[in-house]
Amino acid sequence: MTETVIRATDVTRTFMISAGAFRGKKPLRAVNGINLEVERGEVLALVGESGCGKTTLAKMLLGLLPPTSGTIELTGQPVNSIHRLEMAKLVQPVFQDPYSSLNPRKSIGSIITLPLRVQNDPNPETWRKRAEEIMELVGLPSRLFNNYPNQLSGGQRQRVAIARALINRPEVVICDEPTSALDVSVQSQILNLLQDLRKELNLTYVVISHNLAVVEHIATRVAVMYLGRIVEQTETATLFDAPEHPYTEALLKSVLTPDPSLGIPDTQLGAAYPNPVNPPSGCTFHPRCAKVMGQCSEIAPTPTKRPHGHVECHLYDDTAKPERAAS
Repeated sequence: MTETVIRATDVTRTFMISAGAFRGKKPLRAVNGINLEVERGEVLALVGESGCGKTTLAKMLLGLLPPTSGTIELTGQPVNSIHRLEMAKLVQPVFQDPYSSLNPRKSIGSIITLPLRVQNDPNPETWRKRAEEIMELVGLPSRLFNNYPNQLSGGQRQRVAIARALINRPEVVICDEPTSALDVSVQSQILNLLQDLRKELNLTYVVISHNLAVVEHIATRVAVMYLGRIVEQTETATLFDAPEHPYTEALLKSVLTPDPSLGIPDTQLGAAYPNPVNPPSGCTFHPRCAKVMGQCSEIAPTPTKRPHGHVECHLYDDTAKPERAAS
């Protein structure tokens, strides 16, 4: 029987931002009614253009931002009722840039054992041994214990960040672009390491990435976000073989190929991203959609259950009108 580790229900997060001099503030809804469940041992990937709300959602899952409305549960407990130190034991982040996420003034051993000190672990005499064990687990030789970040390569620094995240054996790891700052040759090593650790430690991952090749390699399920909504959520193989939402299709078409004769792919999305402070009416994707229909500009689609997940699009709504909108 599967166990739900993360459950988000109708989660929104609104920021009030300046609308200009003497014009007060306007709401920007960065996350707009997200419903999400992540089972133990899964790797859920969040994909979408910059500004779609991926990182805001991740911060709420980490307990760093409270939702404006809705609820988030971690291992069955509401996040807002979990003490900060206990929350840090349950969920840990691995950040994008290992060059800036590690304190250059601290040794590798000090960085990795920092969570033990913060959590007031009662056995400080075991800290070094535990740190060396986790270093070995992530592929770092123990002789680096007293080294500093500037003495390590980018891949080694990211292994330090992973070791720091895992020292307290969390349930969930939130990976925000964990390989984007690394060389391509090192990316595969880190991805394979994350896969091995997931199986060995029974971890659950939420991975944010713009790299669809990374997503295809590591994820078991994918949630596609657009302007704060999850517009398609399905198993990874299904999404890459038969995407259903027009936005997902456009994202997959945007992947560059090694053949220079093919040029830059035409996603038909245009150059302009909608203003999130003043989003389009109806389906927020309709101004850029190649399959737009009459009701798309007036009626917001609701999630439609599909064989392997769900999709928010009038194409799969039984009440949708078949005629296309005039171009």
